[in-house]
Amino acid sequence: MARAIEFQNVTKTFRGSSQNAVNHVSFTIEEGEFITILGSSGCGKTTLLKMVNRLYEPDNGKIFLFGEDISAVDVVQLRRRIGYVIQQIGLFPHMTVGSNIAMVPNLLKWEKEKTNARVDQLLTMIGLEPVEYKNRYPAQLSGGQQQRVGLARALAADPKIMLMDEPFGAIDSITRLRLQDELLALHRGMKKTFLFVTHDIEEAFKLGTKVIIMNEGNILQFDTPERIISHPADEFVTSLVNSAKAKEEFWEKFK
Repeated sequence: MARAIEFQNVTKTFRGSSQNAVNHVSFTIEEGEFITILGSSGCGKTTLLKMVNRLYEPDNGKIFLFGEDISAVDVVQLRRRIGYVIQQIGLFPHMTVGSNIAMVPNLLKWEKEKTNARVDQLLTMIGLEPVEYKNRYPAQLSGGQQQRVGLARALAADPKIMLMDEPFGAIDSITRLRLQDELLALHRGMKKTFLFVTHDIEEAFKLGTKVIIMNEGNILQFDTPERIISHPADEFVTSLVNSAKAKEEFWEKFK
């Protein structure tokens, strides 16, 4: 199995801060894994994610995608090879759903027939009938539907790596659970590497084949959910696991 993402002693510090946002971090992600990054606000998880597509540049260390040092790659070309989904979705309101999804293929100058076929394929895959939804505008969609279109747009050019920064954070809990299930099904049907930021421990453990737990710029544990639950690395990880168990105990009272 190929190494999809590799961080080697990566550090990032923002101006005016006395603490590293990401502190001498090293890890490897294999191709096809679904990695969730878990931690509280300000722990460095989004900074870590944004360095993969060079929205942030590291101060020290190296980042490799499939063995290639990303600092040596043209940043525009790099980003066109990586899918990126954020909580705010970022759909262009003046463009139809179909045009939003076709944005990167158009930039890559795909033939029109190929682009149209890809748009229809992705809309079908995310459960939105192309004939009904392709010519709608984002304002005519629900929040959950907009998030699906954002995911389809990120998948349009068939990237090997998908970055997701709390994509379901602003969605109601019922829709969120459904989108989690749909995302898991999509991942199982693709040979893509997913990197997914969340502050929700249940979401992290449900989605991740492995979970990165961060605090104050450091990776405290990087392992399967099962191993983290059975062998937490330190007191901070133990407190996270116990918080999830406490929620389960609360709901058990109502059974």
